[in-house]
Amino acid sequence: MTFANVGTIDVQPGHRDDVVAILSRHNPQLAAAGCLSYEVGVDDEQPDTVFVAELWTSREAHDDSLQLESVKEAIAEAMPMLTGDMGGHRFEVAGSPLRD
Repeated sequence: MTFANVGTIDVQPGHRDDVVAILSRHNPQLAAAGCLSYEVGVDDEQPDTVFVAELWTSREAHDDSLQLESVKEAIAEAMPMLTGDMGGHRFEVAGSPLRD
């Protein structure tokens, strides 16, 4: 069943675009690991927040992706620019009007 991870990442003031650049860097390993969609967004009304919406083939595929060297490197690069505050929701997708 498809797994969704939708969240927010609070960043240090002035570092939103830096974190967006790191998170949106092309990474074909994610698709190979089971990532169906990985969207990074911003809202100018929340200048110190990055939004991420991910769809995965399974929760396990998402969890396993955290062991990829490219993912570990991206996390390490972004970490000094984060405040540590994160929010969001994780859930199994029950259905979609876009798929059978």
